[in-house]
Amino acid sequence: MLARPVGDRLKEILTELIVEASCTLVALEAEFDHVHIVFRAKPTHQLSKLVNSLKGVSSRRLFQEFPWLKNRSWKGHLWSPSYFIVTVGGAPLDVIKKYVETQRER
Repeated sequence: MLARPVGDRLKEILTELIVEASCTLVALEAEFDHVHIVFRAKPTHQLSKLVNSLKGVSSRRLFQEFPWLKNRSWKGHLWSPSYFIVTVGGAPLDVIKKYVETQRER
């Protein structure tokens, strides 16, 4: 569902929203049915609110720009209600960034 041009537009929207949230985007890749995002956030950010905002705003914008997505979505929803967040603390950021950026190739 997130094939080009939808996936490309999704990446633009998410990049814009992450910057607006005062976070720093490190890596982003949209696959067919999910997205990998690596970003830096301040300790004061409420990650659950940030993720829900990213999902809500991106789906609203994509449905406006690509109305046919509604017919291919899960009961009118672009995203499932779940998400996975993990901190990468001491892991080498370059390795994580490369992993995310190569996901579409796999």
